[in-house]
Amino acid sequence: MTCNGMADRDSRTLNFYAAEAEAYTSRERPAELAVLERFLALVPAGGAILELGCGGGQDSETMIAAGYDVTPTDGSPEIALQAEKRLGRPVAVLRFEDLNEDARYDGVFAHACLLHVPRAGLPGIIACIHKALKPGGIFFASFKAGTREGHDAFGRYFNYPSEDWLRSTYGAFEWQAFNIEAKVGGGYDGKPTDWLHVTAVKGQ
Repeated sequence: MTCNGMADRDSRTLNFYAAEAEAYTSRERPAELAVLERFLALVPAGGAILELGCGGGQDSETMIAAGYDVTPTDGSPEIALQAEKRLGRPVAVLRFEDLNEDARYDGVFAHACLLHVPRAGLPGIIACIHKALKPGGIFFASFKAGTREGHDAFGRYFNYPSEDWLRSTYGAFEWQAFNIEAKVGGGYDGKPTDWLHVTAVKGQ
């Protein structure tokens, strides 16, 4: 499968993050250290990491402090600006479908961001990420679990995948290791949320 863009991006989701950028990024949300530690344990020391959907920059901040070569990005210009204030460095505005790198990164960290990709477009985005990873590179992504795509109370689109749906979607690509963990956590709405954490290792 080749890397391609997604034509049906949900404008309501982008509008939400544009309008709520300061409030969204300034809320109390420490870096999720357990998630980061498991991811970083698989990435070579000092390795090159691309963070997609970096939000307020808390996770990038932690990875940078740990000595990794981090490229923080977000698809919202307003969110990226807020992350720049925290990190003191440029944060690129990058839509997932515009990722066009070849074997550049030891890891791609996509925590709570690919969940906004329309289901029909997710295989193409995974193809972009797979191509950007070095052989043996680590790809982490998290999704709100569900059975059908839809919008939340804020009007944001979510793909709400099941574990079986994710396994089928990721299965189109070559991985030397693949794992999904079911977790219970929260979200911006403060409600308990079922999550699926996916870790995939690109084939050599």
